[in-house]
Amino acid sequence: MSVQGNKKVQKITASAVLLALCMLLPFVTGQVPEIGNMLCPMHIPVLLCGFLCGWQYGVLIGFTAPLLRSFIFGAPLLFPQAFSMAFELAVYGFMTGFLNRRLPQKTVFIYINLIVSMLSGRIVWGLVRLIIYGLGYSQFSVRMFVAGAFAQAIPGIILQLIVVPVIVIAMKRVSLKFVSR
Repeated sequence: MSVQGNKKVQKITASAVLLALCMLLPFVTGQVPEIGNMLCPMHIPVLLCGFLCGWQYGVLIGFTAPLLRSFIFGAPLLFPQAFSMAFELAVYGFMTGFLNRRLPQKTVFIYINLIVSMLSGRIVWGLVRLIIYGLGYSQFSVRMFVAGAFAQAIPGIILQLIVVPVIVIAMKRVSLKFVSR
C-alpha cells in the first residue's frame, strides 16, 4: 500500500473511532440534557477529528454525529437540537482542520485555533437557530443565544480548552498526526 493510501486508511479509521466516541460520550452525562448541554460531550471528538484528520473528515463527522445519534438513541432531539448541532459541529470540524493546516505548529496556535473554531461554530449554531425560530417556532433573542451558546456551556468550553490541546499535543509528540503539511 502506498504512503498516501496508508494515510487515508489512518484518517478513515481515526474518524470512525471519533464518531464512535460521539455516540458513546453522551452516556457519560447519563443522557440528561441539562448536563449534556453543560459538558458538550460530542464536541471534543469532532474538534479532535479536524485537528488530526483534516477539515474534510471533521466536517463529515461533525455534521453526521448529532443526526446519527438522534436517529439511533433519540438524543439529542432531531429538531431543532440535532439539526442545529449538525451545522455547529460541522463548522468545528472544518475550522480546526483548516486552521491547523494554515497556522504555525506551535502550542499557542492550538489554543487560538480552538477558540476561533469554537466561536465560529457557536455563531453558526445561533444563525441556524435564528432561521429555525424565524420559521415560526418561536422567537430567538440575543439573550437566548448567549445562554445557549455560552452561559450554559461554560463547563464544556473549559473542558474542551483543557482536553483537546492536551490530546493534540500528545499526538504530535508521538508523531501520530495524520494530516501532512
